Formats: sequence, structure tokens, C-alpha cells
Amino acid sequence: MNPAEVVDEFIRRVTSDDLDGALQLVTSDVEYDNVPVGTNIGPEAMRTFLVQMMAGIDEVVFAVHRQVATGNTVLNERLDRFRIGDKWLDLPVAGVFEVNDEGLISLWRDYFDMNTFTERLTAILG
Repeated sequence: MNPAEVVDEFIRRVTSDDLDGALQLVTSDVEYDNVPVGTNIGPEAMRTFLVQMMAGIDEVVFAVHRQVATGNTVLNERLDRFRIGDKWLDLPVAGVFEVNDEGLISLWRDYFDMNTFTERLTAILG
């Protein structure tokens, strides 16, 4: 798989609740940086964060609007959608991925506005 295909497959596995499968596509020292929240290093730290983040979420969709790859770097513009009960929280996200020569993700960095997330979550849980 080329770097864009690796990222696409990774996203497919994460949003399909296949964390074991997703973690097969990352390096042993992967850096997962959820910019307004903090950085996690390694697959187990990534798993712990994602499990905590997904707690109470009934469905997840990462709708990729634009994606470009140059060399081993993949950038995408997404709308990350989280269904809680019958309501959706939609969060605009910009993602940066680096894929090494072995086809494994060594960096996943997501940029989003924490105030937007907090306001939308509060409206849903209100």
C-alpha cells in the first residue's frame, strides 16, 4: 500500500472499532498528537486514549473531504462525526500522518478547535 492507502485503511479500522487492526498499521514508537489534548507515544498509549475517547460513542465516521500525499506524508481535511444516541457531534479536523518506508504510521497529528468540540458536546449532552 502507498502512504495514502495506509492512512485510508487505518481510518477504516479505527472507525470500524477495530483498534487491534488499526494498531497493526503503526510503529512501536508512533506519536499520536491530538493537538489541543496532548501527545501519546506508542500503540498502547494510543489504544488507551482512543478507548477513553470512544467511551459513550455509538458510532464514529471520519468523512475525508480532501486528502493529499507527498512522499511519506499524508494530509487530510475531515469531518469527524460521533453519534451519541440519536444525535451527531460533527467536528472539523485537519490530520497529518507520516508513514515510514515499511508502510507503518509513525505520526498521527490531528488539529481541531477544542471550544467547538466542547460546545457541541455540551449541546448534545445538555
